[in-house]
Amino acid sequence: MTRVDVTFTSADTPCAGWFYPAEGTGDALAPVVVLGIGLGSVKEMGLDRYARVFQSQGFAALAFDYRSFGASGGTPRQVIDVAAQLDDWHAAIRFARQQPGVDPARVVVWGTSFGGGHALSLAAVPPDGVVAAIAQCPFTDGIASSVTMHPLSALRVGWRAAADLIGSRLGRAPVMVPTAGPSRSGALMTADDALPGFLALVPPEAEGRFVNAVAARIGLLIARYRPGRAVRRATMPIFAAICLRDSVAPARTARRQLARVRSAEVKLYDTGHFAIYLDPWFDIVVADQLDFVRRHVLAPRA
Repeated sequence: MTRVDVTFTSADTPCAGWFYPAEGTGDALAPVVVLGIGLGSVKEMGLDRYARVFQSQGFAALAFDYRSFGASGGTPRQVIDVAAQLDDWHAAIRFARQQPGVDPARVVVWGTSFGGGHALSLAAVPPDGVVAAIAQCPFTDGIASSVTMHPLSALRVGWRAAADLIGSRLGRAPVMVPTAGPSRSGALMTADDALPGFLALVPPEAEGRFVNAVAARIGLLIARYRPGRAVRRATMPIFAAICLRDSVAPARTARRQLARVRSAEVKLYDTGHFAIYLDPWFDIVVADQLDFVRRHVLAPRA
């Protein structure tokens, strides 16, 4: 199956992506799935596998790196900015809709982890052409995720985040923290499965593009991001894959928030935040996602 390296622009900065033309659709225009990765991650950490599954089922697909991460441009590097990442999603959607063979009126946003939170935000206020959203192990509430941190880790991240915020206003280089680290360390994710699970998703081809560190400021700013509350206003079909043993995005909060969304289909999986990307869970979850898009996107319109 074909994969093409592409570049599109977000806020005058080049974003790197992979575009997957639809297979087996003949002259018919194909729906397109736009895929975004999670916190401090790059597209090499699993997006290719999902995109190829959708491509094999008659969809086009676009996977991309956020600005300042992976192969995308942007400085300073490794800065997580919620508003900027949502702008990157909008730019990626516009680009995907313009590709040959794509039906611009049938776009699915697919996000995982922190990207799953972005998919929910987009479902609440959808860009042109977006008709459905898939959120895998989604980040839904910054406060709920923050309280999963051990107090010692929160203290260690907190003072570096404050220093980073002050420094950013003075034009200084970012103060960094590990994205994932050992228990009670000064990393954003310190659950027992976080460091081994996170690094297990990094393939050899990500070498030189993946860095296990981000600007510390997100440690304070993340509490303000609550896509699980915003998604209440959504009316489009939403599929949410929730991990019951999620150590990063608490399942209890996600279930409660998404239960209030009439258009949401919620599936529960008895696994953890990082295991859902791997076998045997990958095949189980992606089969449910394909069932969802067949019913809501490929099915003939009334």
